[in-house]
Amino acid sequence: MAVKTSIGHEKAVADAIASRAKAKNVGIFSILAPATLRGYVLIEAMNTDALKDLVKGVRKTRGIVKGETSLSEIDHFLTPKPIVSGIIEGDIVELIAGPFKGEKARVQHIDENKEEITVELFEAMVPIPVTVKGDQVRVIEKERQ
Repeated sequence: MAVKTSIGHEKAVADAIASRAKAKNVGIFSILAPATLRGYVLIEAMNTDALKDLVKGVRKTRGIVKGETSLSEIDHFLTPKPIVSGIIEGDIVELIAGPFKGEKARVQHIDENKEEITVELFEAMVPIPVTVKGDQVRVIEKERQ
């Protein structure tokens, strides 16, 4: 089931519902508040009436969405998106962590399995390929096609 919340308060509502469910021993299996789904918290529970009683009175909730949510509708929230998915070879990136922090570089190779990117630094005297993790770069300019 889905619970409507105030935008930006999804995590607080999820925590409040979790603590209430633990105290009242209600049959809730999981609570999901994905960052990409603003204004909603997804709850897996057996008894919808007990869930309605549990949610009643929780601050920042706006009510329960009627009907059930199928697993296929929320499947894309459950699978993590690869870090390097938005980066292609030839992009210009800035290193935001590690020993080369602040340096600009061009992407030479992407290893999606390891989530690593091989870049060539612009400021280096000799072009040396450097392999960094995907979360250590920020795309500055996309390659023109």
